[in-house]
Amino acid sequence: MAGKSKILVIGGTGYIGKYIVEESAKSGHPTFALVRESSLSHPQKSKIMENFKNSGVTLIFGDINNHGILVGAIKKVDVVISAVGATQLADQVKIIEAIKEAGNVERFLPSEFGSDPDHTNAVEPAKSLFGIKSKIRRAIESEGIPYTYVASNGFAGYFLPNLGQMNAKTPPRDKMIILGDGNPKAVFVKEEDIATYTMKGVDDPRTLNKTLFMRPPANTLSFNELVSLWEKKIGKTLEKTYILEDQLLENIQAETSRPLKVLLSICHTVLVKGDATNFEIEPSFGVEASKLYPEVKYTTVNEYLSQFV
Repeated sequence: MAGKSKILVIGGTGYIGKYIVEESAKSGHPTFALVRESSLSHPQKSKIMENFKNSGVTLIFGDINNHGILVGAIKKVDVVISAVGATQLADQVKIIEAIKEAGNVERFLPSEFGSDPDHTNAVEPAKSLFGIKSKIRRAIESEGIPYTYVASNGFAGYFLPNLGQMNAKTPPRDKMIILGDGNPKAVFVKEEDIATYTMKGVDDPRTLNKTLFMRPPANTLSFNELVSLWEKKIGKTLEKTYILEDQLLENIQAETSRPLKVLLSICHTVLVKGDATNFEIEPSFGVEASKLYPEVKYTTVNEYLSQFV
């Protein structure tokens, strides 16, 4: 491959996708984004697309349901990155079919960007979501498509602005609800850093046919450690209520809102079961991003929380 690989991002106007597209362009990769034409009339997404164009990104109008457009887009690039949302995870079989037909792709990164689906003890409905991601992995492997899976763990922007307190807009200053006993370690990575590590990995032979795990040491913290860090920052001890596993499982069962049910079941696997950190990363299946790329100055949880003091 001469120079930097050409990148196609599918789902580039989504939550994590926009960071990946921006980082791809910034780091010098010729970058293409497959976007729906209908997004032009969406105020937020049209602004994102304008930013893409200003960064030199080539927009291709279409979606994964249009096989011809998808194959044509894939033929222009070396690496395909999917950042499609939860409702389209299973539809990634269409990307796999198009990659096989195009015949030129040097690497595929399916939409994961969270916990490693092959190392979870999730309950429903998160169990089914992780199951779909695992099925996509097995389909990629059975087709012999070169891949990198990205297990970025927790999005800092989802959890840290309110320290996991439902319906709160800022971290608490008086009372705190902690899921489980607060001891299992979780991982929180700023979205821009997820994009940086992802783009570092796309051409790296060390990440080929491996999972790229993100476990930056300063951001691998238990819920209790996180709260303690926040208490030091505000100079105050919070009143803590612990919702232990049995109660949390009952709450998940009883919850009628599907999005909240999904969120609680993901919190269960990450914060109660400790599934982000309760296994060793073996060289046979994975590598750790902050060790591979020590030059990346990632934002620490400590630094991230400072903005809320």
